[in-house]
Amino acid sequence: MKEENAGTSSSNERILVHCDLDAFFASVEILHRSLDPERPLIIGSDPKSGRGRGIVSTCNYAARAFGIRSAMPIGEAWRRCPGAPFGTGHYIHGTRGLYNRASRKVMAMLRPPAEHFEQAGIDEAYLDITNEVEGDWDRAYALCRDLQKSIEAHLGLTASFGIAPTRILAKMSSEINKPNGIFRMLPDETHEFFVERSLREVPGIGPKRATQLAEWGFNTVDEAYELGELALGRIAGERFATWLVQVVDGDTSSEVSPLRSRKSIGKENTFSSDEHDNERVLERLKTLVETVMAKAKGIGVAGRLCEVKVRYTGFETHTHGRSIPVAMDDVDVFTRLAVRLFALNVDHQRPIRLIGFRLGQLDMPPTRQAKLALEEE
Repeated sequence: MKEENAGTSSSNERILVHCDLDAFFASVEILHRSLDPERPLIIGSDPKSGRGRGIVSTCNYAARAFGIRSAMPIGEAWRRCPGAPFGTGHYIHGTRGLYNRASRKVMAMLRPPAEHFEQAGIDEAYLDITNEVEGDWDRAYALCRDLQKSIEAHLGLTASFGIAPTRILAKMSSEINKPNGIFRMLPDETHEFFVERSLREVPGIGPKRATQLAEWGFNTVDEAYELGELALGRIAGERFATWLVQVVDGDTSSEVSPLRSRKSIGKENTFSSDEHDNERVLERLKTLVETVMAKAKGIGVAGRLCEVKVRYTGFETHTHGRSIPVAMDDVDVFTRLAVRLFALNVDHQRPIRLIGFRLGQLDMPPTRQAKLALEEE
């Protein structure tokens, strides 16, 4: 990453920031409970000494070293990292109210310097700071460093920042130096950034697409880009080829907006009897995602917002959402996002009456000509 002579952005270039709180839920619990951050912390269902049938909501970095991840069966997590008295794992239920309060405090600190601000989830946000820093990329880096230090000093939480000219590049940049890091990508560094970078690191490229390209011998972004839009389109489809070239060239969306589209496509499932097994609920959720995404493709639209709806016994209903940098119609992308939202937010101790999925912030890709039918199911 170049630090010297960064200069200023041109009048049509935006300076966007993506802030991603590091292992947010686990970090909040560690602070609240005064836990040792070096000890593996797993948040989720009761593991029942390896006999539990629930799932992992999330975990800290120490637990990730054991290969534990969100939505993993809790029994598998126990086998990888047992709790006392057999091992060092610390298993707890999540405390949703704590996360919401911490998130509100962080967002209140991030919002003031942004001309346009968009909270993309409980633990991430996009900021357009072009005017605040007068188009100066060095000042943008300094601003993010100040925000990072302020969040840690006042709240005890760490955050990673990505600075780039587009949403998707800012999102990718925030992953580079995690945890508690900052990475800045200047407009003329986008091609260099993608050299030897795995296709799977690009938001929106799922395992099926990556496998398809790998079968042709292309495993990195620069390898696929060098094919050219026409040749790549013959292998992976014209829409994907156009989009990937735009990503590498830095020509994707630079819009940051707090407004969410009211148009959406969704589907819900009410269980015949309240479901206690979260793994079964997850399987039904995946089916709903496949159904909704098939309809989206059929009418020629893509979306940025993923929403998961959970209704518990007694009709108490919660909706949890997260947006991605650019509109997609890839079922793998939204399946992974929906599974993560469910894992992070479900109350493992309560039976579930209904599960639902909704695709929002819809957009019609410019390469598609289709009638937009938005009737909800």
